[in-house]
Amino acid sequence: MKNIKKQSDKKVLVGMSGGVDSTISALQLKEDGYEVEGLYMKLHSKPGYHEIHLARAQKAADFVGIKLHVLDLQDIFNEKVFKPFIDTYAEGKTPNPCALCNRSLKFGEMVKFADTIGADFIATGHYIKTDGKYFYEASDDTKDQSYFLFYVQKNILPRLIFPLGDKKKSDIKELALSIKGLESFASQGESSEICFVETTYTDLLKDYVEVDNVGKVLDIDGNIVGEHKGFMHYTIGKRRGFSVKGAHDPHFVISIDPKNNQITVGKKEELECNSVILGDLNLYTDEKEFDTTVKLRYRTKAVSCHVIIKNDKAFVTLKESVFGVAVGQAAVFYDDNRLIGGGWIEDAAR
Repeated sequence: MKNIKKQSDKKVLVGMSGGVDSTISALQLKEDGYEVEGLYMKLHSKPGYHEIHLARAQKAADFVGIKLHVLDLQDIFNEKVFKPFIDTYAEGKTPNPCALCNRSLKFGEMVKFADTIGADFIATGHYIKTDGKYFYEASDDTKDQSYFLFYVQKNILPRLIFPLGDKKKSDIKELALSIKGLESFASQGESSEICFVETTYTDLLKDYVEVDNVGKVLDIDGNIVGEHKGFMHYTIGKRRGFSVKGAHDPHFVISIDPKNNQITVGKKEELECNSVILGDLNLYTDEKEFDTTVKLRYRTKAVSCHVIIKNDKAFVTLKESVFGVAVGQAAVFYDDNRLIGGGWIEDAAR
């Protein structure tokens, strides 16, 4: 891993959200001898959000004794993250906005801004490790965020520092509680998984597309067996919110047909998946064929697989079945705790 040593001649730009993780990261980097400046990025336009969090970020910067820059990225966020989020659901797929945001904004636009102020390194409060060539899972496996960073461009890795990669979240909160002036940061609530979704994703979608649109539920033979509330209410593997006439066993969403506003449901065994095809790859290895493990959704177990890279696609054969694989989600490859890249699920088959 990249060691943090005395670096009095090196400048690092720290992404600051106003939370305890980024605050402790900035404080540690300054104590380790870096010239530190902070950056608060205005991403989404959720009402009232930035007023609260920018004030917290400024309070944190003042405590650490560093300059805080503010960068308004709302237009780019809408183009690169928010619009694809809406469009992906409208296509009957399941999006992953955090991975897009990390590539385009947090480790894209932030790097561009770092260059304008002469910063050598970029740091954030993410729980992840890097050696400048690869990402590695964090020591705190309950907070590890490597899955969401698989899409970060390879050439940026040598400039990244993650002060919390070998820390436990509980230790960070305990440290903040022990430092006079930072106690309030330790007691703040955790940020939501998708920062711009306040309640549910369907509540948000209703402002942009028609969500509540009753349609037909089909079985795997194409027979009409019930009704649903509108296809955008469902993701692959969901088992509630639709009717199935005469069903005695639980039924799950197997596929989604947005064009006809239909969903197909079946029993759990019909969710079984043994292979996937990935597109829009981002790999940190040059190998074209290899055995590794893959995570097909965040917070799931990595499963063994065989991968063949051909024509800019990854053809992944799973060595054990996985249930509920969703087109549009990220598939991320791990060699033990080392992240070696991934791609976006375009097709899943039994």
